[in-house]
Amino acid sequence: MRTPTHPAESAVLAMNRRHFLRGIGACIALPSLASLVPSRVLAAQAAAQLATTSTGAPLRTAFVYFPNGAIPATWWPEGGMTDFRFGPTLAPLSGLRNQVQVLGGLDHANANAGDDGGGDHARGNGVFLTGVRLNKSATDIRAGVSIDQVIAGRVGHLTRFPSLEMSCENVRRSGACDSGYACAYQFNLSWRNATTPMPPESNPRLLFERMFGAGPHGLRSENARRRMEARRSVLDFVLEDTRRLQGRLDRQDRAKMDQYLTGIRDIETRIQKTEQFGPHADPAIDTPAGIPASHGEHVRMMYDLLALAFQTDSTRVATFALAHDGDNRSFGEIGIPEGHHDLSHHQGNQERIAKIARIDHWYAEQFARFLRTLEDSRDVDGNSILHNTRIVYGSGNADANRHTHDNLPVVLAGGGGGLLHPGRFVRYGSKPMSNLFLSLAEQVGVTDLERFGDSTGRLGNV
Repeated sequence: MRTPTHPAESAVLAMNRRHFLRGIGACIALPSLASLVPSRVLAAQAAAQLATTSTGAPLRTAFVYFPNGAIPATWWPEGGMTDFRFGPTLAPLSGLRNQVQVLGGLDHANANAGDDGGGDHARGNGVFLTGVRLNKSATDIRAGVSIDQVIAGRVGHLTRFPSLEMSCENVRRSGACDSGYACAYQFNLSWRNATTPMPPESNPRLLFERMFGAGPHGLRSENARRRMEARRSVLDFVLEDTRRLQGRLDRQDRAKMDQYLTGIRDIETRIQKTEQFGPHADPAIDTPAGIPASHGEHVRMMYDLLALAFQTDSTRVATFALAHDGDNRSFGEIGIPEGHHDLSHHQGNQERIAKIARIDHWYAEQFARFLRTLEDSRDVDGNSILHNTRIVYGSGNADANRHTHDNLPVVLAGGGGGLLHPGRFVRYGSKPMSNLFLSLAEQVGVTDLERFGDSTGRLGNV
């Protein structure tokens, strides 16, 4: 590279390099994933048994969100704790009765309006996995770390991906959404910290290639290796160029560059971690073509990819938003042309209630199909993968017609490797949803977390 000889030329070159760095930063930016630096890997591996079942199989956790609550009369079972009968909405789970439990009486008080006024859909989404009060602003975003990221902080070092964030929402919005709340609250379930959401992936092809590499079966591992080497070369070039540039920056620009370099080093750490796990898994299936035109096919494909992620031990922590709260898509494939959100404000109209109940039932059917996939897959200990998994399926709204956030519709599926007690309908009276999260975190060895969100203690006997 030629050395500039004139001060003006030096200034132009420095400015162009800053533009280049910003541009290349956008090109190499990856989703923020919690990971551990190599110096901590051995210590973390020594504690890995806390993140496995008693038989040594991986203990997995997923959180699945469906929008706009549910019709209470058709959601809740009837009968006692063990002799309950599923209601019409959850009837698709009947064949999996011994692998699920319906949890009643769990609340998210911080999703209630309080002095904030409207915005129940934003709060329903943003509070669901954080349990905290959101700051009502389009620009000053303040939520809290979500429970999936707390768990990923404990077990994420054991897999290629500390966590996966998934969605069937292929439209992203910024600025203000529901009644002045930032769109970030309504379109993200997972939060790395109070100000940083973990954006979900909605494109099945991109998610598949991220997990297993691009190209046909047999070539994906090599393609993934080449992409990693190319990424490393780009990072080396960027770091070399920034070192040359540092001495020419003023104080403000140096602070910006330090922040930028922190992100670069984080990518370096993730590359090192990828190398630690060796070649990618290479499932003998075709790479998805992209986002299907049918919402139903989209949902089923993303569920299949989540199952594949667990089957290949690519991750042990995942979130999946079927749609954002307030979603107003129609369901023509089951004969419902009206928008979901519009119908949810039924005001007691029995025809509208019946249509909402059919949508709730449809979502439960897709969930049941996913659970059967896990139930039919054998784990390393001979049990089903579902037996060694905990899956929270629920919504941040209870009755969308009234925008309530108490007695939320929640199913806890899986056996948790023997730690859970499925086959029950449990009525907790009125307990913070965050208490359940504390219990789930403790099961993977997060024993130093005394409080999460608005928790008042652990939810016993789950």
